[in-house]
Amino acid sequence: MTTPQNASPLIRPFTIDIPESDLDDLRERLDRTRWPDELPGVGWEYGVPRDYLRELVRYWRHTYDWRAAEKRLNAWPQFRTEIDGATIHFAHIRSPEPDATPLVVTHGWPGSIVEFQDIVGPLTDPRAHGADPADAFHLVLPSIPGFGFSGPTRETGWEFRRVAAAFAELMRRLGYQRYGTQGGDWGAAVSRELGRIRPEEVIGVHLNLLPSGSATSEPTPEELAALTPEERERTLASWRRGQRWAREEQGYADIQATRPQTLAYALTDSPVGQLAWIVEKFKQWTDARERPEEAVDRDQLLTDVMLYWLTGTAGSSARIYYERAHADYWGEPPAPSSAPTALAVFPHDNFIPLRHVADRTNSIVRWTEFDRGGHFPAMEEPGLLVSDVRAFFRKLRESGEH
Repeated sequence: MTTPQNASPLIRPFTIDIPESDLDDLRERLDRTRWPDELPGVGWEYGVPRDYLRELVRYWRHTYDWRAAEKRLNAWPQFRTEIDGATIHFAHIRSPEPDATPLVVTHGWPGSIVEFQDIVGPLTDPRAHGADPADAFHLVLPSIPGFGFSGPTRETGWEFRRVAAAFAELMRRLGYQRYGTQGGDWGAAVSRELGRIRPEEVIGVHLNLLPSGSATSEPTPEELAALTPEERERTLASWRRGQRWAREEQGYADIQATRPQTLAYALTDSPVGQLAWIVEKFKQWTDARERPEEAVDRDQLLTDVMLYWLTGTAGSSARIYYERAHADYWGEPPAPSSAPTALAVFPHDNFIPLRHVADRTNSIVRWTEFDRGGHFPAMEEPGLLVSDVRAFFRKLRESGEH
């Protein structure tokens, strides 16, 4: 599994170095925030509560330390390269174990590589974390084109299939002939697609969200009759959660899939607007009851927001929704994948996946359901995610599929 560090001359070292003038501009904008009115007693039902956001903005303005966050991110070796006309930014953290398994881990929206700060150490250096050194990984953490330092994109068409092809080229340039993939949200779509289009390269696909793995239409009596009582109950629960999603949560995606440019003006001009657009998802999609900080670290959340704000990529990151919704394959069932696939199910994620649906188009070899955690497990429950990733690739290694 050994390979030279960054084998291609097309790859350039990259260091995050935000000008102080950009931070001064942010502070001034936060000081000049024009706050909207709010209905009394509605909590999170209409969106982010004003009192909560005021408190978070005060913390952002006066306590949060971007330079400390920047230093922590720069502890990872980072690089940029050009693939298919787009800039690809990525961190490449090699394990001290020479025979470690290469693994490309992909974020989604509204995430970033910041999500992975608590899983990098245990995955790259299990020996130092009291685990088996045979479970070590060389990690590649790319930013999706249009997101953060991979943005903005300069042309149309950057949907997840194109992203997967670009990441396959990235792994080739890094000299990795065989590797695994991991991801959730858009990262799940990209990771699954990598396994589908590069089965000779991808050892296995580990997901914490399964694209098109839930009940997408109301199950018929005939469909329910063919299921066990447990499957029947889970299918109905999946359908009900999907209905609630369409009624209460889908709006952001519809806007980003139809008019991302219009939205970009507001989010690129107002840091509080950008914060609110993102922080709501960390409240709604995590195992949090009252505040996102019950599930994720406040500083880590703000660093994620900062990557969107400082790079001005609110609009270009949203475009992946538009490109997918306007792609030729939109509305088609997922293309079958033969790659060995694992799914880690966290109960507070957006959808309830169904095994009998997943088996139609995926080669599921591991299915693990946890009793806590949500959409951002690398931030919420890093220990659970790390353990499941290790166990999946260990099984592949021991079975000889590695």
